[in-house]
Amino acid sequence: MTAVAESNPMLFHKTYHHPDSQEWVVFVHGAGGSSSIWFKQIKAYREHFNVLLVDLRGHGKSNTLFQDIISKRYTFESVTKDILQVLDHLKIKSAHFVGMSLGTIIVRTLAELASERVKSMVLGGAVTRFNTRSQILVKMGDLCKNIIPYMWLYSLFAWIVMPQKGQVESRLMFVREARKLCQKEFKRWFKLAADVNPLMRYFKDKELDIPTLYLMGDKDYMFIKPVKEMVSVHQNSQLVEIEDCGHVCNVEKPLEFNQKSIEFIRSQS
Repeated sequence: MTAVAESNPMLFHKTYHHPDSQEWVVFVHGAGGSSSIWFKQIKAYREHFNVLLVDLRGHGKSNTLFQDIISKRYTFESVTKDILQVLDHLKIKSAHFVGMSLGTIIVRTLAELASERVKSMVLGGAVTRFNTRSQILVKMGDLCKNIIPYMWLYSLFAWIVMPQKGQVESRLMFVREARKLCQKEFKRWFKLAADVNPLMRYFKDKELDIPTLYLMGDKDYMFIKPVKEMVSVHQNSQLVEIEDCGHVCNVEKPLEFNQKSIEFIRSQS
């Protein structure tokens, strides 16, 4: 198995090649994170698949890219097309996708734009709708984003989404990664939050013929209820709840996350 890392002129990405498998798994992190959040998945996945990690625009080692579009507002579609560019560059025709948090929306958008390239989706800590509390938080953040230092806002949101003692590692990891974002980059990603609810209403009404596994912590109180509603009306989706686990289930319960997700992907290969 070999690892290869690349950056310019596209998203920073890293590949791990399996000597026998033809299957690719692409990992997509959430806002404020980077591909480093998958450090508890790489070893387990490399035993079965080829692996592709990407740093989304403005994140991780992609934080110096896209200076030519720095003044433009981000959309889920434009962020998603960055990943498609990497797939084209690597000549990966289709793959299984694993997303976390806001990255699940990017995976779902990719499936909408190019469904033929998505064999299956594993959506961890999936965001399928902002409830009233999270909408209020986003609104307050939008009003304060030009006054309060962005790291104060991000730290507050991280604590609200991941408040339990067992989520300290996840919370600190995301805050640490978010420090690599500049203030302007944070604002552009923050504005994406306004697109979540209308986009997810569309996704709920239009199910794709792609096998989908939702992996959620049973204590992910902000997001698990909307996921249950989504799964109840989608025939190609299933939900697995991880016991005593919060939002970032791949970090909090990596053994369970890896076992359930790899088993699902292998069943679709």
